[in-house]
Amino acid sequence: MTAPLRVVAAVLRDGSGRVLIAQRPPGKHMAGYWEFPGGKIGAHESVEAALARELAEELGIVLQRCHPLLQLRHDYADRVVELEVFVVDDYRGEPRGLEAQALKWVPAAQLGEQALLPADRPIIEALSASAGA
Repeated sequence: MTAPLRVVAAVLRDGSGRVLIAQRPPGKHMAGYWEFPGGKIGAHESVEAALARELAEELGIVLQRCHPLLQLRHDYADRVVELEVFVVDDYRGEPRGLEAQALKWVPAAQLGEQALLPADRPIIEALSASAGA
């Protein structure tokens, strides 16, 4: 088995508390599934730097402030993913799909109804738990 794929993901909310998810485009692993925006962490990159870079590349926004939500590991049949998830507290710009990916804002209570990647499903539980805290 190859080394785990280190990935960072962001939970972005709009003014009404909805959460942004992105659809994986054709040709990518698990195409068609929805996910929290993010991507691979570079070999010599900090987690926060990777998050800022991915949000700029994928959504055209500038990360201002974030805090960690959870870390998790998910074993797919063909790869292992280690995910570091952050809640974005503040950002500049209006998110748009710069990599031809569909985006949608979803009320947090409806995230469980979306066709999210299996690795992203624990994020919904963590968000529910943190909302109740």
